[in-house]
Amino acid sequence: MAPVTLTHQDFQQTATNAVILDGVSKAYDGRTVLQDITLSAAPGEFVCLLGASGCGKTTLLNLVAGLDQPTTGQVRVAGNARPALMFQEPALFPWLSAARNVELALRLRAIGKEERRETARELLDVVRLADAADKRPHELSGGMRQRVALARALAQDSPVLLMDEPFAALDAITRDVLHEELVRVWQQTGRTVLFVTHNVREAAVLAQRIVLLGSRPGRVIREWRVELPQPRRIEAPDTSALAGEITEHLRREIASHGGH
Repeated sequence: MAPVTLTHQDFQQTATNAVILDGVSKAYDGRTVLQDITLSAAPGEFVCLLGASGCGKTTLLNLVAGLDQPTTGQVRVAGNARPALMFQEPALFPWLSAARNVELALRLRAIGKEERRETARELLDVVRLADAADKRPHELSGGMRQRVALARALAQDSPVLLMDEPFAALDAITRDVLHEELVRVWQQTGRTVLFVTHNVREAAVLAQRIVLLGSRPGRVIREWRVELPQPRRIEAPDTSALAGEITEHLRREIASHGGH
């Protein structure tokens, strides 16, 4: 759980990463949102980007997704693959069943009708929703809708999965259950995951590496490599201690900028 810092030399020596940001800055209307971000994620690594509201976490994710371009620096994704992106809201089409929502991502990949149907149901089985394949979103709980959104993201068949606070709107118990499900799916599929959150406990439970972003402008101020085995419980002493350590750093960062 010792903190680590990725130097520019480390970055140059790493040639096999799934995601690389090299000296990335982003400004809007003369205001710098992100400053000199140098960061990488290895294939199959689960990285949490943690920080207070307004520190640029979502902006960073949008740059990796290719939805925006950096003002300076470079963003590279291995194989020039387009990452899959999962948001806080599931954004499902209400008139389509769970399976048909997943099929939409498969249709964009020009997969034939029969294969789409079979693959969509296989992916719903991966997220343990096979029995709900024919249900529409209004028939599903919030947690179930997010599982459908996860299956749809997996259907994009990208090696990189970007998740922007996907469980923030859920109650604590549902969130804990989905943490366990996400870890299981991540281990099963081998995806590289960049997971944005402002929840320290969530980061401590999920991540192999936690990157703490400072604010105004957003920048990397600390990293932790987490070698605790999965599955984790926040109540476990080691996980709780890690969360406490990170919380203290985050509190100091927020205090230094007058609060949020």
